Amino acid sequence: MYTIPKEMKLYVIILALTAMGLGFTNDIISNYFKDAYQASAFQRGIIELPRELPGILCILIISIFSFLSDIRIAILSQVFSIIGIVFLGLITPSYTVMLVFIFINSIGMHLFFVLQDSIGLALIKKEETGKRMGQFRGIFTAFQMVAAILVFIGFRTGFFSFETPLKVPFLAAGVLFLIVLILLVQLQRIVHLPGSIHQQNKMVLRKEYRYYYILTIMFGVQKQIMMVYGPWVLIDLLSKKADTIAMLAIIGGLIGIFFIPALGRWMDRFGIKTMLYVDAISFIAVYLVYGILAAGYNEGWLSRVGWPVIPAYMIFVLDRMSTQMGLVRTVYLRTIAVKTSDITPTLSVGISLDHIVTIICAALGGVIWGVWGPQYIFFLAALLSLVNLYVAVKVELPANSEQRG
Repeated sequence: MYTIPKEMKLYVIILALTAMGLGFTNDIISNYFKDAYQASAFQRGIIELPRELPGILCILIISIFSFLSDIRIAILSQVFSIIGIVFLGLITPSYTVMLVFIFINSIGMHLFFVLQDSIGLALIKKEETGKRMGQFRGIFTAFQMVAAILVFIGFRTGFFSFETPLKVPFLAAGVLFLIVLILLVQLQRIVHLPGSIHQQNKMVLRKEYRYYYILTIMFGVQKQIMMVYGPWVLIDLLSKKADTIAMLAIIGGLIGIFFIPALGRWMDRFGIKTMLYVDAISFIAVYLVYGILAAGYNEGWLSRVGWPVIPAYMIFVLDRMSTQMGLVRTVYLRTIAVKTSDITPTLSVGISLDHIVTIICAALGGVIWGVWGPQYIFFLAALLSLVNLYVAVKVELPANSEQRG
């Protein structure tokens, strides 16, 4: 009978609690900006500068702390996350001060995003990469759904609010991140990961990883459009509150519990190349439909109440599934990695490249929304997603790859 190693159990609990913490923060942060600061579409885009700048700085921060293991850097990341979100939970500061603490919290969040995958990859066998990473993402999604249920109940009952001095969801997230920090300390005590690179966590740029870099850059475009302006269609054009966003997250979570582990199995079965095609086509379709809907709501030929709103809900949920296709990129990187020690620094390079375009797209998106209309943000994203299709055609996997394709 297979016994789950203690370090694997700890890692799964860490993932689960992190997912819940993000469910109390990241998933409803747009509502916070709208309710607490009455942000416009342009301001919403500008706010992404301090939120996404840490993504660019990830490569520098990880290089500075290269003498530490991946787990120790992950511990440090939680310290930043806790400081940033607890401060915002305790008071409603001025707009400028709020941006400072958003930046601090975001440093921790982005560092952990890189290390989360590298630690997970180091704990599993290479032949089980797709399956196990799919299971990890499935667990993550399940607990984001748990958080969404609590958020929905909290806002519906009035226990949660972004218009009160204390922001209970943010304080709850701070407690969860503190528990994650303690569990990471325990994980550090019982395991030494091969991926904890000590002195090797430097910048890695190889021509073999060029398509991975392109994919991460494109994901920066896609992620920013759908994480910022996808919810903004619901919040600004359709006047939906945090409880509605939470309900959609619950639905997405329910689907994701089954979809994401299946995605891992599909990678093992059909191969990385096939799944890259699926990834590209899914993004193109989602953006085209969302653009048409945004045009309808903005120009008045689709009602902002009743059944015409349902397609926007459906696309919002489908996008949650599309963004989970990021798992394909991570497994692709492991498949083509020249050395195991390349994985963490290459992930950090990818995060940095992703966030350079993220910041540009955030500011540009706010201008496009205000000057030409929200639909053109999504049409532009659909056009750019053709690059993903090009990469799917061009990628060649190593002859000895475990993955088919």
